[in-house]
Amino acid sequence: MNTLTLNQSSYSSAFLRALSEQSLRQKVPAAFAPSPHESRSDAYTFIPTARVIDALGCAGFYPTEARQAVRARSVLHARHLIRFRRRFETVALRDSIPEILFLNSHDGTSAYQLRVGLYRAVCTNGLVISVGAFPSFRVAHRGDVVGDVVRAALQISERFSTLATSVQRLERRQLDHLEQLDFAAAALALRFPGRPECGLEPGRLLVPRRAEDVGNDLWRTLNVVQENVLRGGIPRRSASNRLIRTRAIRAIREDVRINSGLWDLALALEA
Repeated sequence: MNTLTLNQSSYSSAFLRALSEQSLRQKVPAAFAPSPHESRSDAYTFIPTARVIDALGCAGFYPTEARQAVRARSVLHARHLIRFRRRFETVALRDSIPEILFLNSHDGTSAYQLRVGLYRAVCTNGLVISVGAFPSFRVAHRGDVVGDVVRAALQISERFSTLATSVQRLERRQLDHLEQLDFAAAALALRFPGRPECGLEPGRLLVPRRAEDVGNDLWRTLNVVQENVLRGGIPRRSASNRLIRTRAIRAIREDVRINSGLWDLALALEA
């Protein structure tokens, strides 16, 4: 087991909190849909996400965060994302904990999906690990959906120790300033695809928002850039030379895309 050096007195609530059913109903009403969207055919097997949450709970996982798409045909059937942790985690990292990301919808826009994630307590950021680096699973809306999802979650969690090793390699990898700038520039290209002149200098993404993130190792560089890209609020020049601020990323699909891409960029530098 990896050594746990996290200050439990400071971050224990971040590691122990679990969402209640009431909170889940408020955050992701689509998880409790009584039926599928009217556009679904008879071949569609409707299993509400609430049943999957219960099954994952019996398998030792509990929900810690949840949200759903704002722009959808129906609030009760929209794409939603729920993050789960193991109730008894044996893999410990210095400042983060492994998670499983569960995505679903009941309007045909998403199959059941499970991916690896990381929650970093220092900045309450949720990283998404790329598909190429660790296994991800898609479960169609037919057959033994609940059983397939639980089996996929267990298979993913078996790789948590490998994930911890990967994080430790990122922590050991030291970057010089040019490497950090190259990483930030690649992150900008990921955030603004097809727009080489986005009015934002790469170095702005390297400015940490807290003392704990000061440093030049790859792990902290990744987290600083990730937070600045996803949370937004960074001044930049628009095409008309007007001073504006970058917008926070709120769409689930875009959040996952950027997070996964940043992880891939970090792995390319880690080698």
